[in-house]
Amino acid sequence: MSNLFADIKQQVGSHKPSIVLPEGTDERVLEAAVKLAADNVVEPILIGNPDEIASLADKINVKIDDVTIYNPKTYAHLDAMVEAFVERRKGKATEEQARELLMDVNYFGTMLVYMEKADGLVSGAAHSTGDTVRPALQIIKTLPGIKRTSGVFVMVKEDKKFVFGDCAINISPNEEELAEIATATADTAKLFGIDPKVAMLSFSTLGSASSQETQKVSAATKIAQESRPDLVIDGEFQFDAAFVPAVAQKKAPDSPLKGEANVFIFPSLESGNLGYKIAQRLGGYDAIGPILQGLNKPVNDLSRGCNVDDVYKLSLITAMQAITQTETQKA
Repeated sequence: MSNLFADIKQQVGSHKPSIVLPEGTDERVLEAAVKLAADNVVEPILIGNPDEIASLADKINVKIDDVTIYNPKTYAHLDAMVEAFVERRKGKATEEQARELLMDVNYFGTMLVYMEKADGLVSGAAHSTGDTVRPALQIIKTLPGIKRTSGVFVMVKEDKKFVFGDCAINISPNEEELAEIATATADTAKLFGIDPKVAMLSFSTLGSASSQETQKVSAATKIAQESRPDLVIDGEFQFDAAFVPAVAQKKAPDSPLKGEANVFIFPSLESGNLGYKIAQRLGGYDAIGPILQGLNKPVNDLSRGCNVDDVYKLSLITAMQAITQTETQKA
């Protein structure tokens, strides 16, 4: 395990948050839950039929004695959950509709987080991003002042770490949305011990080309700079001008980034998704995420191609987010 996750594991273990893993009958998720419980860093909560989970545990030869399991069909506090769901949806769901929706493991798990029966949720091993995000947006909702959630990846290789966003949610953000993504991603970077230096990416560096696309990034940069003068944010930048000091000296000698950016904001989901996968597959970086940001409580989405280690690591990150949000609210 990298130094990054060793540090996170140590910090999380002193608090031991509870993390819901709704896909309890997925082999990867079950194995990760058992590992989390054995390492005594996170209290994993699996959702599903206990008999099916026990059968799977026998099949893969793991012990589930220390893992909490909730079955939506037999949950003792379902009536209270239904009532809370109807109230939260404010007339958009009847009691009957609520009961039906709460048989869905993602809705049920999200309600556990909303009702503070758990500190965070990790799903997506067997569900689409929409299946994970939709209940979170309907129930947990975004933080005050945040209009929409976004998804970032922490890219890790040995002791190197960078944050890429948005790579998961917003297809074509406008300038205000792009600025919001930039500042939220900078705050996420701080969770991982990164002093954020944010580059707003484009195919132009500080006006070397001009189009609607480059002007959007330039305008977003100004909005982000004005809203968060405490952050180092600059753009628009081509990647090499943001990352290579020698290129930065030629193309943007007066920029505070100086070719040392560590947080990269892509102008569209298309470019962000391509960018992180190129770094992952050609550059050999581990891509941890997508980490969802901007929600009142942490909910994160796995790739359906994830492995046990991905589930384990994203659970640790979700726990870290929960701890940080709790401490921020107390302050």
